Amino acid sequence: MGVEEEYLLVDPVSRQLSTQADKVVAQAATELGDRVTTEITRYQVEVRTDPHTSLAELGDQLRAARHTVARAAAGLGLRIISSGTPVLGQRTPPPLTPGPRYARSAAMFRALDNEQSACACHVHIGVPDLSTALHLSNHLRPWLPALIALSANSPFWQAQDTGYASWRTMTWWRWPVAGPPPYFESRTHFEDLLDSLLTTDTLMDRGGLYWDIRPSHHVPTLEIRVADAAPTVDDTLLLAGVVKGLATLALRAIDDALPAPRPQPEMLRAACWRAARDGLAGQGINLRTGRLEPATAHLDRLFAAVRPTLETESGLPLLRAARARVRDEGNGADRQRAAHQRRQDLNDVIDYLVHTATAG
Repeated sequence: MGVEEEYLLVDPVSRQLSTQADKVVAQAATELGDRVTTEITRYQVEVRTDPHTSLAELGDQLRAARHTVARAAAGLGLRIISSGTPVLGQRTPPPLTPGPRYARSAAMFRALDNEQSACACHVHIGVPDLSTALHLSNHLRPWLPALIALSANSPFWQAQDTGYASWRTMTWWRWPVAGPPPYFESRTHFEDLLDSLLTTDTLMDRGGLYWDIRPSHHVPTLEIRVADAAPTVDDTLLLAGVVKGLATLALRAIDDALPAPRPQPEMLRAACWRAARDGLAGQGINLRTGRLEPATAHLDRLFAAVRPTLETESGLPLLRAARARVRDEGNGADRQRAAHQRRQDLNDVIDYLVHTATAG
């Protein structure tokens, strides 16, 4: 497995976004090489890890990368935060990173690019072939609401509380090929659908599939893209560990020729919406019963399902500690709101995110 994380650059005095991502990336690249890059807006920095089988080693590399990017930003008088959305907002339209792909995206998708300073955490699971990736996607789809609730970390947008735990999820769903992926009947089904989307200019290319789960177009992985950027490395590791556990369970089911659960697409989307709105603080939709239940109940089932697959994992103590923090303090959205609640000051949220980005 491997991870991609996206960070935002902020000025520590004004707390506003900074457009110096290209300079930060250039400096960080002296240590990280091509594992650090720019993103669509000039506010964002992206890092990626090498493939790992150990969560502990993955965590070591993520911490080192965050510290490297933070030092590069500090050299320019800036700081990094890891949040699904900018807290105080951005210029509209945002300053895009120069390049033909981003220029083409702006021309094709127009105002949709105006909210692309949203940041995500992507977990890649290694797969032997596309057919396995599609089977794995089918098995993972029903867990998307729980993953959204666990990783929600974007309650604020344009200096306002949106009322959502993951507003980034809402901004991404505006894209033509986004949200929960379809249930794929076969590799041919996937290829035919992709061909139709490309032929009708709905996608620029294979990299424009913005489903919450998608086969990577350039590496042999299945990419789980549903999560907001995580406030801490421990939160990222909790997400990665859970995804690894779910993938292990799914691969066993595939080997045993067990069918994937197939919730109604409308109900799966509704459950994802509910998870994005309420996070862990409200109620979620049980896809088996079609009824509401405490969001924490779905999360408890998630952890119960993956726990046996992680018993021999060297990073299990890290996962247990991160799980305990989620139980006691909530997800990233809950913690952002707690930081704001103390003085009703959004600057405190920025300061909290600056501190947690490299804490631990």
